Amino acid sequence: MDPGTRLVTRYLAEAVETASPAVRLMMLFDRLELDLRRASDGFESGDLELINDGLVHAQEILFILRATLRGDLWEGAPRLGALYDFLHGELLHANVAKDRTRMTAAMEMIGQLAAAWRQAAANASGEAPEREHAGAGDLA
Repeated sequence: MDPGTRLVTRYLAEAVETASPAVRLMMLFDRLELDLRRASDGFESGDLELINDGLVHAQEILFILRATLRGDLWEGAPRLGALYDFLHGELLHANVAKDRTRMTAAMEMIGQLAAAWRQAAANASGEAPEREHAGAGDLA
């Protein structure tokens, strides 16, 4: 790895490590939406590798979001976890069957969820507490 690439990698790692939980959550959703746009581009161009890579990484992000939910901090966490599980399954099936319609429907739901989290983060007063992804209560 060349020195310039090392510096960029280090900068990005430090940016993530020092970000508040709300900002880290937005970073995950930004990347999730980027992965889905790339997969959509793959459907457009017929690039099976691009479809697979985008959908697999999107599934990984949903798994991370699910794993960081804290039911002990927010009573809505199990329902949000079930939604993440559903979306993960939809993207898995969309990838296996190369079903663009299924991916697009999941993509729309993820976009709505991301917009809701962005609004919650914008409405949050002060710095979000330093803890794992509790759910909406974490940003209020």
